[in-house]
Amino acid sequence: MKRIILALTLLTATSSMALTVGKVDVQKVLLTIKESESIRTKLKTEFDKKQNEIKKEEEKLVKERADFEKQAMVMNEQTKQKKGQALQQKFMALQQKMQKYQGEMQEMEQEFKAPVLKKIKDVVEEISKGKGVDFTYEAGTTPLLYVKEVVDLTADVIKNYDKKHK
Repeated sequence: MKRIILALTLLTATSSMALTVGKVDVQKVLLTIKESESIRTKLKTEFDKKQNEIKKEEEKLVKERADFEKQAMVMNEQTKQKKGQALQQKFMALQQKMQKYQGEMQEMEQEFKAPVLKKIKDVVEEISKGKGVDFTYEAGTTPLLYVKEVVDLTADVIKNYDKKHK
């Protein structure tokens, strides 16, 4: 970030150089390009599969808890405590499984997105060069407070990406 600001300062300090700055909303590109639909479909399929598995286990545990609560009145204290602890451990195991699934889904999303982000970077570079842009930043992450003129390349990136990567 410091290098970006330093580079901009140095480039704008030279009055004889005109600087053209471009911006790209990568998040919008990711949501808009056609290739993302297949990624979202794959992720949703995996998510739904894991969600259904968790839901079935949760329903089973809720039923077990209801059965335990019905039987608890006739159990001796030692049995009640033992079964209560076993049930609590099952709920904790389910929570850990849910957290594990969340991590797996995030990893899977990153795995699917990595090659697409590389292709987006290549398209941004190509368009930036073609439009004579000296510096291109991602609109969502680089908080530039002021730039005299910014060329938004997002629509061009989406169009060229879909044309190149059908």
